[in-house]
Amino acid sequence: MSGAGDEPFIAAVKPLVDAMGGEMIPPDEAGPDDVVLAWEGRGAVAVRLPQLADSLDHILAAMERRKGVPLADLDRRAKQEVVRILEARGAFSVRHGVETVASALGVSRFTVYNYLNREKGA
Repeated sequence: MSGAGDEPFIAAVKPLVDAMGGEMIPPDEAGPDDVVLAWEGRGAVAVRLPQLADSLDHILAAMERRKGVPLADLDRRAKQEVVRILEARGAFSVRHGVETVASALGVSRFTVYNYLNREKGA
């Protein structure tokens, strides 16, 4: 990426960039939509943010890793909790978000909407 003195900073931000599905690139290759992170007064690394739809896939994969089983294998209560977390993170504002989540959970879109309505009514 940048200079040798930047490595601790780059190592420190890498887990965050990975968690959000971003890509780390050299700062001199940054485009207008990339975010350049500065360290000690100069660009250390640039972060290319993912598209929203890619972020949802990344969030679902991370949730699956955390749970240790495919999301489709979770029980109903756990699936409802996943939907609640995803709603709080804005997953359903992404185009085809409900369909993507339904597919990952192994349920119908109707079931996802029921989970969402249950949360609103609770």
